[in-house]
Amino acid sequence: MNFRMLPQALKMSVRSASPLLRFVERWTDIISVSTSQQVKTLDQMPGPSAAGFIWDLFFKQGLSRLHQLQLEGRRQYGPMWKASFGPIMTVHVAEPELIEQVLRQEGQHPMRSDLSSWKDYRQLRGHGYGLLTAEGEEWQNVRSLLAKHMLRPKAVEAYDGTLNAVVTDLINKLKLRKRENGSGLITDIAAEFYCFGLEGISSVLFESRIGCLEPVIPMETECFIQSINTMFVMTLLTMAMPAWLHRLVPKPWNKFCHCWDYMFQFAKGHIDKRLEEEAQRVTRGEQLEGHYLTFFLSQAGMPLKSVYSNVTELLLAGVDTISSTLSWSLYELSRHPRIQNALRDEVLRILQGRNIPNASDVGAMPLMKAVVKEILRLYPVIPANARVIINKDIIVGGYLIPRNTLITLCHYATSRDSKQFHDPDAFIPQRWLSRCERSHPYSSLPFGVGKRSCIGRRIAELEVYLALSRILIHFNMEPAEESNTVHPMTRTLLVPEREINVCFIER
Repeated sequence: MNFRMLPQALKMSVRSASPLLRFVERWTDIISVSTSQQVKTLDQMPGPSAAGFIWDLFFKQGLSRLHQLQLEGRRQYGPMWKASFGPIMTVHVAEPELIEQVLRQEGQHPMRSDLSSWKDYRQLRGHGYGLLTAEGEEWQNVRSLLAKHMLRPKAVEAYDGTLNAVVTDLINKLKLRKRENGSGLITDIAAEFYCFGLEGISSVLFESRIGCLEPVIPMETECFIQSINTMFVMTLLTMAMPAWLHRLVPKPWNKFCHCWDYMFQFAKGHIDKRLEEEAQRVTRGEQLEGHYLTFFLSQAGMPLKSVYSNVTELLLAGVDTISSTLSWSLYELSRHPRIQNALRDEVLRILQGRNIPNASDVGAMPLMKAVVKEILRLYPVIPANARVIINKDIIVGGYLIPRNTLITLCHYATSRDSKQFHDPDAFIPQRWLSRCERSHPYSSLPFGVGKRSCIGRRIAELEVYLALSRILIHFNMEPAEESNTVHPMTRTLLVPEREINVCFIER
């Protein structure tokens, strides 16, 4: 038999064999690759020493520069390298073709990453797992249920009225801030959009308002916002620390738990309020109906413990995406008046004299989609994603990656790769409208891809499109200072390193 035909012959014979022989099929993949090239091991993979990586991380670059370490790692070691972060050894992949190889081998129940400190907290408090922390069949069941209401276009369109009501409050809040300042300058627009994002996702989850866009934000809402911010900072520290170290250095872990305690308490209070209102309606003989996610989860028979955990995780997952994308959008549009004017013209042309767009309107705005896509390429909310392939060894880029290895997908590096994008650090939305510039489909994945892609993508995009359209109708935006460059920083998520200030001129 031709040696190159051996792997296929082995696969065909193993498919009908007992489960005890299935391991043979896994090794046939290795044989296939080894006939054309030598498969290398992790020991042969380049990368910094543990001490060198810690030096870069904490002293040379800093935790806030994790996204920059992707660029540095690719420059020094090539498209794949390994590094150790505390007790965690991870393989970094910074080339779209290799990222595609990883994602095409992730299996039926892909595991994003361990998020060990998040899971440790839930076990400590007896909470359930939500969509961000569950794995296996538990994750698949929740994902399938939520996908019906969050990924189907028709289901998402049903939220445009709810979201437009929140956008109206945002516009009024921006006008109020502008009048208070007199000059039209609004400082720290990310804070305003953070409140807008939280109000929007709360409306979708609870079909009720929590006061984020009021002149004075309720104290409990302000505390929730601060808890999210602090929790993300503490996530990096707690995941780098072995569990036994929490006893010796308790402050980061205790602070991390305190933040989660408040977030669960906040979500539980709003869920219980809605469920109580529904129970009273049943008592009065009224028919139950609703267009908010907590209603769908509770009516699907999901245990209350799981409802609490899923809603809590959806709350925090939806806020930064909206805040970051809108903040960077206004930052770049204020510095590119021609693009701003072209986008405004597109909005006005589609609306034909109306002031409030709906889901079908924004779906017909190609430049709007290109602007948001370009913002998410330059400033991906999640600068790196991760996978843990738990059921098999895989081969990526000629290396054998053992099962249970943490693989970091370096999206920030691939989305700013000059081999993929002309002038990669420049804001050029038209690149997404041109047939001349073709990048690899895995070079920019701000929402991920496949089963583990962002469940709230369509709702987040709709909220951003609606908000940007109406901001453009009401305001011209100009930079506060022409040379006031703002760079991104890592806080688990990618955020502006300092305030973004924009001058709003009413139209």
